[in-house]
Amino acid sequence: MDAKTLFDDRLPKIISEDPQKAKEVNAIYVFNVTGDGGGTWTIDLKSDAPGVSQGDTGSADCTIELSNEDLGKIIEDPGAGMQLFFEGKLKVDGDPMLATKMQEVLKLGN
Repeated sequence: MDAKTLFDDRLPKIISEDPQKAKEVNAIYVFNVTGDGGGTWTIDLKSDAPGVSQGDTGSADCTIELSNEDLGKIIEDPGAGMQLFFEGKLKVDGDPMLATKMQEVLKLGN
């Protein structure tokens, strides 16, 4: 799965299926995904209507930057995120603990 599929299709569906659970994360994320199929998305899990939008709204609590290829690794194995972070392939700006909470959102659909 690539970034566009995740942020334009899968994640909005996961959030809409259980918006209250998504709001429990209580954070705004910006994902900057590099490489083919990449882009920038804001995931707002604070608002009354949590959701995903393209671009950077400038209000992120946590910004995550990684390649589309590495994002695919995290989708397949959420535990890969920590390894990619220590290898310098996943960069976090803002509260790094919020980066770990994002895994909760990805698991909502499972």
